[in-house]
Amino acid sequence: MRLRVAIIFGGRSGEHEVSLRSAQSIIAAMDRGKYEVVEYRIGKDGRWKPGPILPEPGANAGIDVVFPVLHGTFGEDGTVQGLLELADLPYVGAGVLGSSVSMDKDVMKRVCRERGLPVVEYMTLVSPHLDPEAVREKLPFPVFVKPSNLGSSVGISKARDREELEAALRMAAEYDRKVIVERAIDGRELECSVLGNSEPVASLPCEILPSREFYDYEDKYLTDGAQFRIPAELNPAQTAEVQRLAVECYRAVECEGMARVDFFVEHSTGRIYINEINTIPGFTSISMFPRMWAHSGLAYPRLIDRLIELALERHEARKSIRYTR
Repeated sequence: MRLRVAIIFGGRSGEHEVSLRSAQSIIAAMDRGKYEVVEYRIGKDGRWKPGPILPEPGANAGIDVVFPVLHGTFGEDGTVQGLLELADLPYVGAGVLGSSVSMDKDVMKRVCRERGLPVVEYMTLVSPHLDPEAVREKLPFPVFVKPSNLGSSVGISKARDREELEAALRMAAEYDRKVIVERAIDGRELECSVLGNSEPVASLPCEILPSREFYDYEDKYLTDGAQFRIPAELNPAQTAEVQRLAVECYRAVECEGMARVDFFVEHSTGRIYINEINTIPGFTSISMFPRMWAHSGLAYPRLIDRLIELALERHEARKSIRYTR
């Protein structure tokens, strides 16, 4: 019998359009001999179409697994994952804790730092206390300014002086009350995909060659100007270190299912820094997560199979947990 897979996409975040494209790509690649697809689209107003996944008790009899394709706030941050836990539905990707920790760049960096993993020097500001002088006292220009809880480079800008810093802080605060400011790294941008539950494995890494000053939203999804090297031009030791750090970051934030870990390699020192981890990476036609796995020997349809297998394995394992005395 075919598995009935609910695909949830859209959502209220600034990454709504990216989510639509990712979902279309996943749905097109799914083997209809194995899966019956049920689509749930969440509008920017938060309304579910054709209706909520749990419109009434017992309405989901027949849904075998859920595949959330919700990038950013209200989808990648543990909120939808909590809903699915309450509904006792298996779902693809990280759980509540892994999702929420990974989504918050400040908390994610703190967890990595506690594990001894390399992250760039940064500081956190909370609106309305966005003090440019506090940044200047701690970090040299240039700096990157980012909303703490968002992805796809939405709300991110580079500041080279006080005027640009003030504008960058204002823009980032439009997307989140908590703002991250970090030292800008002059270096290479790498990504590495991770797959698994208790025994995660890493793909071959790739390198991003932005067409703009940095790999921003326009470069990722609008201009089609960025170039990619898969696999990245690294020596065997560098490749192994990127893969090791990707898996260690994944474990540190207690991720499961899948993630893409992004890195910087500083030109002047050769140091590798973990930038961030994305628990629902892009699945569009140009997205790196599936492309890295394809170059590592796992084709797109088989990748989807594996993600669903991992979701079902985790759900089955959790059945042995006692929640009452």
